[in-house]
Amino acid sequence: MKTKHIFLYILITFAFFGCESFLEEDPRAVIAPETFFASENDARQAMTGVYAILKNNSLYGQVGLDVFYDNGCDIIEPNRAANIFEPMGNYSLNEAIADVSVQKMSVSDTWKDLYRVINNANIVIDRVTDNESISPASQADIIADARFVRALSYWHITNLWGDAPYYTEALEIDEIKVLGRTDEATIISGILDDLQFAQANLQSTYVEDERGRASKWAAAIIEAKILMQQKEWQLGLDKCLEIINQSPHSLLSNYADVFDPKNEFNSEIIWSLDFAKDIRGQFEEGTVRDDGTLPAVFGNGNWRPSMFSPRLRDEPKNSAERGALREALSERDEAFNGTGLQVASRDFAEKFPLNDLRRPLNIMDTYLGFELNFPYMPKFWNLDVNDSPRFNHSDNRMVFRLADVYLMAAECENERPGGNPTSAYNYIKEIRERAYATVAEAEAIKGLSQQEFREAIYDERKWELAGEANRRYDLIRWGILFDVVQDLEYRFWDPAGNIKAWHVKLPIPLQELQTNPNLLESDPTNNGYR
Repeated sequence: MKTKHIFLYILITFAFFGCESFLEEDPRAVIAPETFFASENDARQAMTGVYAILKNNSLYGQVGLDVFYDNGCDIIEPNRAANIFEPMGNYSLNEAIADVSVQKMSVSDTWKDLYRVINNANIVIDRVTDNESISPASQADIIADARFVRALSYWHITNLWGDAPYYTEALEIDEIKVLGRTDEATIISGILDDLQFAQANLQSTYVEDERGRASKWAAAIIEAKILMQQKEWQLGLDKCLEIINQSPHSLLSNYADVFDPKNEFNSEIIWSLDFAKDIRGQFEEGTVRDDGTLPAVFGNGNWRPSMFSPRLRDEPKNSAERGALREALSERDEAFNGTGLQVASRDFAEKFPLNDLRRPLNIMDTYLGFELNFPYMPKFWNLDVNDSPRFNHSDNRMVFRLADVYLMAAECENERPGGNPTSAYNYIKEIRERAYATVAEAEAIKGLSQQEFREAIYDERKWELAGEANRRYDLIRWGILFDVVQDLEYRFWDPAGNIKAWHVKLPIPLQELQTNPNLLESDPTNNGYR
């Protein structure tokens, strides 16, 4: 579902994406006129527009969700005191800061765009259900797609805010703007219902033109994660084994191949959002400053690789060699023209096992023979200046992959009643063996006690899934976020000195509270931030 496939009227229809206040929009005017769903093609183009919101900078297009799931943990930090990431990474966030947007990325932007997805999905479901212009089979497929993205959005909302407004109908603006917060358990129940419908009605795989769509297995992995969060270990294991045994996905034999931008739809990837170069997004073109900031909104293609790629002004460690590095890069049609705003944290770089073959993909401190100033995470790089220019990458945004499921299965087996760590190890045997040169090294965590294997999984998920927007979610569900952050030393921040018990959730942004005071009715403390 390349962005370039969206028709002009879809772009116009969804032009409100960049509006400052979601609650200023009349949701019934989003997909207008009423005859818009006159055919199946109309409905499918509407769903393409809904997927387009997921590609916004506040969600998957840049590092919007990464900020919440990775920054302030023990894997990633910026290479300088950057205002984009400081409130989350340094635990200095408050209601007012939550409204501050940099490059269309803030707590407020993420909140608004998640609800835009939900609202549009609700409208699609409403317009497609019992639509005589669309066959029953196509209705089920389109509705399943809409219910998946709705479930995905509510899942993120519960992860980030807990209790939140919850609605599954195409409501009027006056109805939406007075909604209070629904308890998290009720929302999770609705999410599971949506996910089960999606699994029953989405396809297992898609033809090339539709590969950006989520399959039934993307819905299954979210369900498995929720079951694990609920400590339903046997049910979680069953769902993981369903994905492992019944899906068309398989582990690659080489870790580096998983991230190859020339093999973006490899068998290990369960779902990735499909991006295209040179396609105008929600932003207007502008001039990128040398420090990676923008004087105005900007954007073609996928931003995210530029956030992980180095910028030449920072490198190499010996600045006198900068010209030589530039020439060496140029000979390869490459450039250090990223922002360097996502680098491996000092803690992560120091602790990553030196004999782990995944290390060079997650920590790079030399390149082309030059010692670098910072340890970068090159598995997300794309330095190709011809095919992947700055802030205009065609690289897909990977969301879920099978290695995660194997790690989840191992954890479920270790934690379930009657489970044991020896059996659990078998689920990650292949992952470990591709990560080490010898079987003996791979089996170093075999034969552990339940507690020892539990702690080994804490690290194994860190090494395998580094920078893939899992870490904070994992640390919170394990109940160890506070303990981990207390031991961190960052380059510019002091998260250990700032983190408080309530930082497992975000505050609802001040603008939303001012628009709808009912959001404070069930929790006047706003998740502890007042």
